[in-house]
Amino acid sequence: MQISASAIVAMGAVLSNQAAFAQATGCESVQPLLMQRKSIADKLTSQSKGKIDARVACAGFTQMVTNGTAILKFVETNKEWCQIPDSFAESVKADHTRAIAIKNKACNFAAKQADMEKRAKAAGNNTGLLGGNGLSGTTAMPQGAL
Repeated sequence: MQISASAIVAMGAVLSNQAAFAQATGCESVQPLLMQRKSIADKLTSQSKGKIDARVACAGFTQMVTNGTAILKFVETNKEWCQIPDSFAESVKADHTRAIAIKNKACNFAAKQADMEKRAKAAGNNTGLLGGNGLSGTTAMPQGAL
């Protein structure tokens, strides 16, 4: 599975570029979560170079979903107290939904990839050309006139 770097950047940017709204006591506690999310998105972007391995994407988006769940919980719990704008709350929900969808796709593909590798190893040395032993070994040359 290949995930574009622009999708990863967009997901991190939605939350990290929002204006600071930590005005009331306790509202600043979301800042570390937002910084962590930006760090996760930056890490995925730097690893991807346009395309990203499914296993790396699965691990990264699993972290992003965990982080998004915490941010979403904070927003829902503190929306009124911290005067969180509706647009920010909606961005959090939409971003979290996208992260879950990408995570599910990446992890499903990574699981299929791991299963195919496991089957190939279980088959023994039959991983060569056309499922045979490849180009190694000996083959008897036909006898007689060619």
